[in-house]
Amino acid sequence: MSRVVLVTGGAGYVGSHACKALARAGYRPVTYDSLATGHDWAVRWGPLEVGDIRDETRLVDVMRRYRPEAVLHFAASAYVGESVTHPAEYYSNNVVGSLTLLNAMRRSDIGRLVFSSTCAVYGVPKAMPIAEDAPTDPINPYGATKQAVERMLADFSEAYGLRSIALRYFNAAGADPELETGEDHDPETHLIPIVLEAAAGIRPFVTIHGTDHPTPDGTCVRDYTHVSDLATAHVLALARLGEGGGAPAINLGNGIGVSVAEVVEAARTVTGRPIAVVAGPRRAGDPPTLVADPHLARSELGWRAGMPSIDAIIRTAWEWHQSEIVAPRARRAAV
Repeated sequence: MSRVVLVTGGAGYVGSHACKALARAGYRPVTYDSLATGHDWAVRWGPLEVGDIRDETRLVDVMRRYRPEAVLHFAASAYVGESVTHPAEYYSNNVVGSLTLLNAMRRSDIGRLVFSSTCAVYGVPKAMPIAEDAPTDPINPYGATKQAVERMLADFSEAYGLRSIALRYFNAAGADPELETGEDHDPETHLIPIVLEAAAGIRPFVTIHGTDHPTPDGTCVRDYTHVSDLATAHVLALARLGEGGGAPAINLGNGIGVSVAEVVEAARTVTGRPIAVVAGPRRAGDPPTLVADPHLARSELGWRAGMPSIDAIIRTAWEWHQSEIVAPRARRAAV
């Protein structure tokens, strides 16, 4: 009989990939998702329970029916710019929602949680690469809400014995190589799918926000990690908690910096198509470089990225985009 894990936000981008990784590892993922930004088609490896993360009664009902041994917590609002203009929504969904989830777990005697956190908790770091002991000083409400949940987890650990690991992502990218799930946001704010939309002719150009950063080519440098590698890390973190180990927070990144200009050039190579770019102004508070120090993930979880090449990451995203985004649009247009 499969071991049950509750996956909040399991109908989303990273959450759906984690559900697939859980199923392959012998778990039965139960997705709990409001479907406000997630997709029911992405729930393919276990049941879907539709509900709001702030509904404690609904959460407890689901937990008592399925009796999960642990929770993977992805459910959150996750647009940095939107968090600045609508902070109340972010504190409600991300912080209040997480507190509600933790209270439901206490009522249901569930004591292990893997939390989807972010490198946004570091704000503008003073040194590269970024290790977990770097100061946390978020510069937007999104990062602040994730930092608040990390503190909440530490306090619940001290007071109630909760065992948890917060996984701080850098830049999730790519898609399931078997095309069973992938990235589909509305609106789309992530660089790689935006670049691929330009390659596909869906948008006329890509705006590069800042070409005068203190980086080798003047564009921002980021650490891109394949989403399936992130999913694998969650399964490893779950196993680590089961062994009684783990660390409060662990970075998930390749430790390899790739600039915006390099992403565009790699996409031109992978797709074989021209991609027009337009230089735009810097975005306020956009750090020039964000690159992870991945050593703790290796020592604590035994995790290494299986697909570190930006060309390989983009290739999986392009195959997904052509198969699941462009082709369905063409079929709808022909009707």
